[in-house]
Amino acid sequence: MVIKRTRHTVYDIKYHLVWIPKYRKEIFNGTKQKRLKEIFTEIARQYEFEIDSIEIMAEHVHIFLTAPPRYSPAEIANLLKGISSREMFKEFPELFKELWAGELWNDGYFVRTTGDKVTSEVIRRYISYHKYKEPQLKLF
Repeated sequence: MVIKRTRHTVYDIKYHLVWIPKYRKEIFNGTKQKRLKEIFTEIARQYEFEIDSIEIMAEHVHIFLTAPPRYSPAEIANLLKGISSREMFKEFPELFKELWAGELWNDGYFVRTTGDKVTSEVIRRYISYHKYKEPQLKLF
């Protein structure tokens, strides 16, 4: 357990966030995956988040991070999704053809904190497992 400190707070808060692109489109290939990781890393640096693990799949994102308690999980998700969306559309204008509404991310997200049975190691293994998991079958 690594205890973090701010001026008035001592904390150990870790969030596992998962979300998908709009329409669950498979739009993140090698170049876009790499750039998206860089964008998330820069956002984390600016907002004092510490990314423990990150995995960007073709149609979803997993991020496991520590954040100061001044940020709610909703604020963290909004910052990561909002800033990354703006940057990705700016750098990859062809995304507008795939996502015609001008929105990169679906509105919802999943969030979990570490706890008694869901340890940091369990989440790390879960994220790592997705890297090697067979792709989902397409229905259409």
